[in-house]
Amino acid sequence: MRFLLGTLTAIVMAAATPASAQKLDLSTVTCKQFLESSKENVGLILVWLQGYWTEEDDPPILDFDKIQSDAAKLAAYCAANPTSDLITAANDVLN
Repeated sequence: MRFLLGTLTAIVMAAATPASAQKLDLSTVTCKQFLESSKENVGLILVWLQGYWTEEDDPPILDFDKIQSDAAKLAAYCAANPTSDLITAANDVLN
């Protein structure tokens, strides 16, 4: 789990540039905002969500097929529920 979190942190830090460093409070993001986000931000959020819902004893593996499958499920849910908050949507879909 720690390795996965370290990997996710490295990905996020590598993707951010000093001039455009931002914070994103996922508890305030709606499904509509998520669907309208840039491809890069959607990818980072999806990887973060996978790490967030990974069990502590799970191996530190990034499963890109699962991320893609989860992305399709989350996108379908969000398209049908644009005012839902992203964390609730992800909890419903990814758990």
